[in-house]
Amino acid sequence: MSQFLQFVVLGLAVGSVYSVFATSLVGIYAATGVINFAQGSIALWAVYVVAALRTDGTYVLPIGSISLGSEDSPTPMVLAIVIGVASAALWALIAHYLIFRPLRRAPVLAQVVASVGLMLFLQALVDLRFDTESLMALPILPQTTFELAGAVINLSDLLLAVVAIVIALLFWAYFSLTTFGVATRAGSEDELAARLAGYSPDRLAAIVWVITGAASGLIVVLGAYTIGLDATSYTFYIIPALAVALVGRLTSFGVACVAGLVLGAFQAVILWAGTLEWWPTWAQTGVGDAVPFIVVVIALFLLGGKIPSRGSLGEAKMPAVFIPKIRPIPVVLTIGAVVAAVLLTSGSWRFGIVTSMILSLIALSLVLLTGYLGQISLASMAFAGSAGFALSKVTTNWGVPFPLSILLSTLIATALGVVVGVPALRIRGAQLAVVTLAAALAIQSFVFNNPSITPFEGNLISDPKLFGWDLSVRQGSELTTIEFSMMVLVVVTVLTLIVMRFMAGATGRAFLAVRSNERAAASVGINVAATKLLGFALSAFLAGVGGCLIGYSRGQLSAASFTVIIGLTLLAMTYVGGITSVSGAFIAGIIGPLGVGYVFLTQTIDFGQYYQIIAAGSLLLMAVLNPVGVVGAVRETVDHIKARAGKNRNNNTSGPDTSSVATSEPKASSHVG
Repeated sequence: MSQFLQFVVLGLAVGSVYSVFATSLVGIYAATGVINFAQGSIALWAVYVVAALRTDGTYVLPIGSISLGSEDSPTPMVLAIVIGVASAALWALIAHYLIFRPLRRAPVLAQVVASVGLMLFLQALVDLRFDTESLMALPILPQTTFELAGAVINLSDLLLAVVAIVIALLFWAYFSLTTFGVATRAGSEDELAARLAGYSPDRLAAIVWVITGAASGLIVVLGAYTIGLDATSYTFYIIPALAVALVGRLTSFGVACVAGLVLGAFQAVILWAGTLEWWPTWAQTGVGDAVPFIVVVIALFLLGGKIPSRGSLGEAKMPAVFIPKIRPIPVVLTIGAVVAAVLLTSGSWRFGIVTSMILSLIALSLVLLTGYLGQISLASMAFAGSAGFALSKVTTNWGVPFPLSILLSTLIATALGVVVGVPALRIRGAQLAVVTLAAALAIQSFVFNNPSITPFEGNLISDPKLFGWDLSVRQGSELTTIEFSMMVLVVVTVLTLIVMRFMAGATGRAFLAVRSNERAAASVGINVAATKLLGFALSAFLAGVGGCLIGYSRGQLSAASFTVIIGLTLLAMTYVGGITSVSGAFIAGIIGPLGVGYVFLTQTIDFGQYYQIIAAGSLLLMAVLNPVGVVGAVRETVDHIKARAGKNRNNNTSGPDTSSVATSEPKASSHVG
């Protein structure tokens, strides 16, 4: 019993972070209607600023640094905390004015990807600017201990919980008892009414962004010594924070705070239970990380209809969808160009070309599900990884030959996609993004990083052979064989053409109808639930095939091939290329992780270390300035030029009779708004 109590209190440290992140999310949602996936990354910057200041007195800036001390005389603790918390508040303010304020009337998709882009950008910036391998957090809170019911309790854990509760009370007091806070809540219901009452919703929102950024920065700075410094962990603490914020319906600071503390304690108890003899071996890793996913799903199913929506001044319009047309000549030219590129390259360049083809297929799964059906999914690499690890089992343990091995493994990923897609029957938009991101993190922790399910060593994959023809990726010193490259090209080409035909057909039109208006789609006889599940199944199938091809290209898999970060980076690249077009998927493949663009940055201009920050920065620019991506911008420009040229021709051919007015029938648009 004493150990149980000790782990409960120990879990309060992480639970306090969950609580403050959750109450910050509630405040931001009340002020702006945005679910901020980057809350953990904003706090991440603060904790590393303080660690650097207290180590050698260096105040690290995004560009450059300022010396405020030395190793022998580092920055005083209080000053370091003030600077770190202020830096988090400043990042939050910058995020409001440069990213989320311009997107206040944008569709939910743009807001979600911008939030994800900011999360990736800040994490990448931390990795670039700080020595994350050697920096350590120094204690701030007293580290005294006392004994309670036989358990040794650290006072700092209890103090962190007290700080989290005080912050929740302050948030409640601000929103309930102050004029600005009440006006902020009123503006969330009716923004126009708030403006007419003399309040600026933008300024009110800016205040909330600053105080939530400061609060999040403060709690991680205070708790870093107990929790430890890890850039990825702090970034993804947002998942359990979102879970408990949703338990509070994104409105209750008290419920979010208490639920955060309870979740942290519960995860610590699960960690303790994993050391007991009766606890199953397969459940010793990742169960605690899977709990937030379960909490999110249950909360959204029970409370989804009760979570308030923010009032706006206008209806957001989804990015235009470009209906694909299969044109033989461009298809042949594209295939010919890829074949020539494979034959003319070798080594890492050919491997980059093959990787780009595979990533294009996974990106196509995002185009189909998110861009075409309107269901925001952040779990594409989880589906790919599920198929990849399944491929290792079916080829080495069961001896299933190629290509049946791909089919069987991909069906497993498809089934998983349907399971993850079930919540989409009840929820949509940013809430669905929360579910899919939580699912991706749960799959990564419980499946990919679980040695009982996927051993760290031994995930070998048998080389593909077809009718005695060796299609293995490596032969001798050759990194990527031509035979394997051609096999990947055939698979990707066939599936892409099938998807293009599908998207242009009746089912594709049903997808667009559901994307545009679910109620209207149902009124004309479309089965919305079946359409959504079909979209998740097809998307998971495509991603699963991509995961199998990644497995064959590696020969042996590890969890590092399918991390959530890689999945989010690929989403960023797909959005940059154009998430509503097949061509955008090709661009995403070219510039995706380990693709041709990555090889170019690494080997030609030695910019490989800046890859993630370039990807995230590009995503932010596209989300704010050009939500239709590169392909959409090119097509809009071409359409504009054609329209002007047509207008000029009509003006030149019009007769001198001014009593007649030249008219022209509008051409059928190839995109849907």
